[in-house]
Amino acid sequence: MTGYEKLAEEFVQGSKNILGSSLVGVYLHGSAAMGCFRQEKSDIDFLVVVGNDISDEKKKQYMDMVVELNKKAPAKGIELSIVKEKVCTPFVYPTPFELHFSNAHLAWYLSNPKEYVEKMKGTDKDLAAHFMITYHRGKTLYGKEIKEVFSEIDSTYYFDSIWSDIECAGEDILDNPMYITLNLCRVAAYVKENLILSKKEGGEWGLSNVPHRYSSLILAALEEYASGKEMPCDAALEQEYAEYMLEQIRRLPVFMS
Repeated sequence: MTGYEKLAEEFVQGSKNILGSSLVGVYLHGSAAMGCFRQEKSDIDFLVVVGNDISDEKKKQYMDMVVELNKKAPAKGIELSIVKEKVCTPFVYPTPFELHFSNAHLAWYLSNPKEYVEKMKGTDKDLAAHFMITYHRGKTLYGKEIKEVFSEIDSTYYFDSIWSDIECAGEDILDNPMYITLNLCRVAAYVKENLILSKKEGGEWGLSNVPHRYSSLILAALEEYASGKEMPCDAALEQEYAEYMLEQIRRLPVFMS
C-alpha cells in the first residue's frame, strides 16, 4: 500500500460507522487522486457527501475519529469537507459545507470542540475547485459513483475559485515559492487550454509553455515538490515570474467574462 491507502480505508470505515445511512459517498481528490502524492509535501484530501443534516453530537464523534487518524497522516495531514448531496447537483456556489477540517484548524478543535462543531460550517469558494478535480480526476472510495453525485462545474465558478488562490501571487510567492510557482502554471494551463492539472503536472506544462527565462524556477519548484529539497531563493526572479504569469492570465477571455 502507498502512504495514504491504509489511512483512506480507515477513514472510510470511520465515516460509515458514524454517519450510517446518511453517508452518500467518500471521494478522494487532490494529489493522491492524481498520482503525485508526496509523503513530505502532500495532504490527503477527502470530500464526504451526506444526504441529511448531521447533529453536533455526530460531528463531535466524527471529528474525534478524524483527529485520531490525523496522527497517522503525512505532515500536512488530512483535509476534508462534508457537504450535502443537494448542493452537488445542481452545483451551488459558493458551496455550503456542513463540517471542515485541516491541520490549520486542529488547535481550535482541541481547545474548544463544542465551539468548533457549532461554528465550522458555512460556504467555501474553494469547494468549486475541489468539486472540479473530483469530477474529472477524483476517486470513489465508497458509495455512489462520482458522476452520480457531482455535476460539471461552470468555468466561471471554477476560475473564480482558483483565481482567489493566486491573485496575490506577487507577494505570496516570497513566502511559499514552490506552491505559488506550480499553482500559477496550473491556473494558466486551465485558462489557456482547459486542462485540470495537479501542481506537478502544472509545472511540467509550464516548462513547455512558459518563457525559458523562468524554466530554472519551475524546475526548482518541481524538485522541491518531488524530493522535499527546498528550492533556492531568488526573490527578484520569483516576483518577476509571478507578475508575468498574472498578467498573462488577466489577458485571457475567462478573466474578462
